[in-house]
Amino acid sequence: LKNKMTRTNCSISLPISRVRLIMKSSPDVSSINQDALFLTTKATELFVQHLAVSSFNNGSGKETNTLSYSDLANTAEETETFHFLTDILPKKILARDYLKSLEQMQEEDADF
Repeated sequence: LKNKMTRTNCSISLPISRVRLIMKSSPDVSSINQDALFLTTKATELFVQHLAVSSFNNGSGKETNTLSYSDLANTAEETETFHFLTDILPKKILARDYLKSLEQMQEEDADF
């Protein structure tokens, strides 16, 4: 197959040793096949690239040519594909808004 992806003709940017360390941190993983490690690393790169491009296109980055945390958080919240990231990329809120929300929740709990 001419279009077959192999480690020799496909470069990766993420450090494979770091991906291996993350994979080995799972108690269910006893050994890691080199091909599986390479493909997981490449898939992770492609996913991060897709998240970044989507966030840039959906966010304010077009005007400023930048990608911000809020662009990533908005994309995670508004795009179904990335919705599983909302716990990892929560929208930022001001401390006073958080404290006010916390007070309201405590008041509601006291009412019960």
